[in-house]
Amino acid sequence: MASQSPFFGKRTSDVDTLPSRTTPLSGSSTGSSVSSSHSLNSGASPLTTAPAATAPIKEGGSKLTVGPNIKLKGVEITDCDTLVVEGTVEATMDSRVIQISEQGAFKGSADIDIAEIRGMFDGNLTVRDKLVIHSTGKVTGKIRYGKIVIEEGGQLSGEISFGTSPASAIKTTQLPEA
Repeated sequence: MASQSPFFGKRTSDVDTLPSRTTPLSGSSTGSSVSSSHSLNSGASPLTTAPAATAPIKEGGSKLTVGPNIKLKGVEITDCDTLVVEGTVEATMDSRVIQISEQGAFKGSADIDIAEIRGMFDGNLTVRDKLVIHSTGKVTGKIRYGKIVIEEGGQLSGEISFGTSPASAIKTTQLPEA
């Protein structure tokens, strides 16, 4: 039976009889693979429910992750749906979402829809929709936002404006550096 493995040769009609065995095959990884692929092909319900479950999540777009201990310097990041910063980034970016982890740091300029800051951000930050600063987050510089949430312990300092463009800024507050 090892010479007729479905991974290396053409599948034959005897593959359909494998799931009906009552005793497991000696190579359990081969037997379970054949069994699971057979059940996915015969039942339509797992295939029809999977797209419905993943449809609301828009994580399928372009995503850039700068891992821990990585330094990305002097770049312009464009056409990126989500930037995840676990290391250090010095850049200019226009994106949809930025997520800065507790160990992450971003220095530069960013125009984005949603920002979740758990680490450090320093520079010009324009958040068109929602800025969330978690308890470990520290944001400094020139900040403009549509909505803001700051958890207890989160830090915000610099020139802060409500509204995402200088003409629509209603109130500007100058906060002292911490």
